[in-house]
Amino acid sequence: MSGGIFSPLGSCSELEKANCHPLVCLLCHEPYQHPCLLDCYHNFCASCLRGRASDGRLRCPLCGHPSVVRGGTGLPPVDRLLQFLVDSSADGEEDVQCANCDRRCAKAVRAAGRAGWAGDPQWGHVCHQHPFIQELDTMYFCNTCGQPLCAPCREETHRAKMFARHEIVSLSKRTKDIHKKCPLHEEPYIMFSTEKKSMLCINCFRDMQGESRAHCIDIETAYMQGCQRLDQAVMAVKELQTSTREAIVLLKAMIEEVRNSASEEEAAINSLFGRMQEQLSERKKTLLKAVQSQHEEKEKAFKEQLAHLASLLPTLQVHLVTCSAFLSSANKAEFLDLGYQLMERLQRIVKLPHRLRPAQTSKINSEYRAEFARCLEPLLMLSPRRSVVGSASGIGPGITGTNMLPGGQCSKTLMVPGCPPDDDKMSTGPLVRKPTMHRYISTKVLLAEGRETPFAEHCRNYENTYRMLQTEIQSLKDQVQELHRDLTKHHSLIKTEIMSEILQKSLQMDVQIAAHYSAVEMMRSVFEEVWEETYQRVANEQEIYEAQLHDLLQLRQENNCLTTITKQIAPYVRSIAKVKERLEPR
Repeated sequence: MSGGIFSPLGSCSELEKANCHPLVCLLCHEPYQHPCLLDCYHNFCASCLRGRASDGRLRCPLCGHPSVVRGGTGLPPVDRLLQFLVDSSADGEEDVQCANCDRRCAKAVRAAGRAGWAGDPQWGHVCHQHPFIQELDTMYFCNTCGQPLCAPCREETHRAKMFARHEIVSLSKRTKDIHKKCPLHEEPYIMFSTEKKSMLCINCFRDMQGESRAHCIDIETAYMQGCQRLDQAVMAVKELQTSTREAIVLLKAMIEEVRNSASEEEAAINSLFGRMQEQLSERKKTLLKAVQSQHEEKEKAFKEQLAHLASLLPTLQVHLVTCSAFLSSANKAEFLDLGYQLMERLQRIVKLPHRLRPAQTSKINSEYRAEFARCLEPLLMLSPRRSVVGSASGIGPGITGTNMLPGGQCSKTLMVPGCPPDDDKMSTGPLVRKPTMHRYISTKVLLAEGRETPFAEHCRNYENTYRMLQTEIQSLKDQVQELHRDLTKHHSLIKTEIMSEILQKSLQMDVQIAAHYSAVEMMRSVFEEVWEETYQRVANEQEIYEAQLHDLLQLRQENNCLTTITKQIAPYVRSIAKVKERLEPR
């Protein structure tokens, strides 16, 4: 009787089949025994629900909705309405005997007519005294006599005038006495309280307060009003039933659509993934070739420089040994005769253009991330704005993008840790990792197209100004590198005026770069209007523009490091100058 947990019903027909009989439990498939109503309005036998409660909650076996149960039984309250229907059905199934016949007649279940089962032969009624009568409405009940009658007996026994006032109804519609009289006063019901939703006898009505009596109506009126309200409730339930069926059909269609959509999406993903793999594989081969080419080029350059330095080292060693031997073996006359010749030779050797610094960095950069992203843009239909990938404040010590010379050359003298950038808007602005050479080539291509646009004119003016600033910065860098080499390697004396002049020029360059950066930045709003209208066409222009800003930031960062180096050298220059003044007073 306890049954099991229901599995989900697959179709509307299964749902209807599972709920076709309102008086049969869905778990044990037997007529309800003490039906209990859950919070989800599903009914089950008390015996089927017993033992299922846990921590004061009982989960519905059909839908899984939890219901709160109170009391020690662990069961929800009994459904009085369903219990009434069950009792009525059970009462109607008992055999009754016609009061005027010697034999018994099977009485139909009164609920059969309401449920639409009247046409079923199993619900027919046969009177053994009148065997040809087999209709459902052949059994009657005389409420006045309190006796059941078959149709022929009704005509024979109640034909007389004295029975004219007897109340004869169909057996399936007779009223029970329990619903006629008040159990408290044993008086018939005459009123109905719309406030308490209960029937009242004359004594109950008299015991009520005056305010409550205003809510009392007669039984017939209450019955009519109740039928109207029940009809409205039934119509609402029918509408909900129709909507539920439509929703079920819709959900089934959506499930099918989801299945088809998932298949299409999987196919699209596999197709796109295959094309992406092909594109990435081709781009991978190209990048590996580029890396190999850079590797061979750099390795060749380093080997050539290494061979040059390797051949220089024995020459230096020979001259050092020669100097030592000359000093130990020559007298004063021989020294004055040949010493200056030896010193001149040594100075010429030192002043020869020796390539002591690496001609390029050891870092191989293929920009593989940007290349992979660029090859995927057509497949993914992406045209994103160039986002920030770094800032000027993130420049670390060592060989970085800010101390790289144009053309890939790197200066060891600019590898100064902790060159702090100025805390202004340029240092906090976005940096786009776009090489200067790529920006230069893109600008050349743009200007070669010959289109007279505001951006093309801006690029012409920008290139002229940028070349001028770059030349000035390169000149200052060369001067600082020369001074740094003379100070640290040759231990030469450096005039403080030269350092002050370089520092002043560096500060002036900073002002010029900042002014040019502001001028370029002010053009952003003008260009963004054009980019919003035709972004695809000017995507290259936008890329060049961001690269221009990056180049300016790079120049300024280099200038900041140059300024820092100059400031670090300045105290040593001043200290040496003071020592020289003491040793050589005027």
